[in-house]
Formats: sequence, structure tokens, C-alpha cells
Amino acid sequence: MNILLATDGSEFSRAAVEKCCEVANGTEPDTVTVISVYEPVAPIAAEPFAVSAEYCQRMEALAAERAQQAVDRALNVIAEKCRNQRLETRSIVEVGRPAEMILSAAGQLGADLIIMGSHGRGFWGRLTLGSVSDAVVHHAACSVLIVKGQKQ
Repeated sequence: MNILLATDGSEFSRAAVEKCCEVANGTEPDTVTVISVYEPVAPIAAEPFAVSAEYCQRMEALAAERAQQAVDRALNVIAEKCRNQRLETRSIVEVGRPAEMILSAAGQLGADLIIMGSHGRGFWGRLTLGSVSDAVVHHAACSVLIVKGQKQ
């Protein structure tokens, strides 16, 4: 089985990492690829107090660093919890629209399963903010497991 685990480092993604470990320990996965996608930061020209290009570059570098840290944390958890599995792990950090990049990676890798967290925004939150998990569920060519975080 070829699993693609999408993470953004949030508590919801941590729940997805835990579920990925359960799935990996219950099956014979060949590969788990952990992906984190960050969006590009672009200056807004219409702003009355426009920010500099250097500021935008620094913000994008920080976003890339956070995405890499999310991937590294997920890989560490997988290495610890799946240490008895013969499991190949890979990582991808990309810039772009998260749903599109996750779907593209799943296609390129021939993923059998995508595992990701749900932010649990509900109908109105998805309507106004959009939902990466919703887009992935509706457009993926493989099975998708959406993991809900713990209720507070």
C-alpha cells in the first residue's frame, strides 16, 4: 500500500499522523510519503501601506520552514510508532495551492490512500474559507481518510 499523508502541523494533522501509524501497523504499506504544502506570499499592490518584496520573501521562507518542520515531526512519529514495520518513508514540501498539490502528488506517486486531518470548520466555514480536505475528497482518484481531531 502506498500512503500519502498530508500535514500542516496543526492538531488536526497530528491526529492524522497517529491514524496513519495505526493504518501502517495494521497493513503492509510499502511507502508512506508525508507532504506539506504552503501557499506563496505575494505583495498586494492595492494596499495603502504596501509591504516590501523582501518582507514577502521572508514570510514565504518562514512558511517553507514551518512546512518542513511539520513534515519532520510527522516522520519522527512514524519512525517511532512504526519501527517494527519495513516501511519506506519520503517527504515532500511544496509551494502552491494545497488541495491541488496534494492531488498532484497522489497521482504522481500512485497513492492508494490519502490521509489528512479535518479542521472541522463546518458548513459555513467551508463555504467562506474553503476546505482542502473537501476538495481532496471530491477530486482524488484514490481513497481518502479524513481524520477528525478531538473535540474540545
